[in-house]
Amino acid sequence: MNGFETLIFEKRDHIGHVTLNRPEVLNIHNVQMRDDMFEVLSAVRDDSEVRVVIFKGAGEKAFCAGADLSEFLTAPPPTAAREVRFDRDLWGLFISLPQPLIAAVHGYVLGSGIEIALCCDIRIASEDAKFGLPEMGLGMIPAAGGTQTVPRVVGPGTALEMILTNRWIDASEALKTGMVNQVVPKDRLLLAAEELALKIVAQDTKAVELAKQAVIRGMELSLSDGLNLEKRLAYRLWF
Repeated sequence: MNGFETLIFEKRDHIGHVTLNRPEVLNIHNVQMRDDMFEVLSAVRDDSEVRVVIFKGAGEKAFCAGADLSEFLTAPPPTAAREVRFDRDLWGLFISLPQPLIAAVHGYVLGSGIEIALCCDIRIASEDAKFGLPEMGLGMIPAAGGTQTVPRVVGPGTALEMILTNRWIDASEALKTGMVNQVVPKDRLLLAAEELALKIVAQDTKAVELAKQAVIRGMELSLSDGLNLEKRLAYRLWF
């Protein structure tokens, strides 16, 4: 699957590689990237050959430095806005994918960049990564999931400090807060992500999918309901 304006998609060894490919503007997320990513993820969701997906950014400076506000702040007609909302729910599609998603982030990880990374299941950062939610300085709030995903990962106190004061954190602090799982030298970032992906690929495909379901869906349930969910999903492997 090739020919996208803003992404590169590759598939090898059961691993899908999605590269945000606008390095000349720090891989900022524009409408075309949203549409390209929606098309890629829709195909990945139904592709049994893809068992893990790695997201990364092209160039040396950024994974993704946020949204292209010159596009996203231009209000479309009401009918078009409704169609975009229902036909291009990118973040809902992200969290619905059965395959584990790994974000390999470097450089600037800002605004939509954090939101893309936190829609992934596991995050690996290079030592130069810097994380921030700059929307408040523009009189906005994070509107692509940041007010929901960030506190779920780092806790409401740290999330509110980042959102309300535009405080950026480096890779070391991101590791301490749980925003990322690993920090590695920049020249090992992709290798570390691929090593992790291959470990997942080596497991039973159905067990991986059901384990992800158990954890992600269980986070929204009480412990009792979560244990019942785990039991039901386990039965699907045993019987």
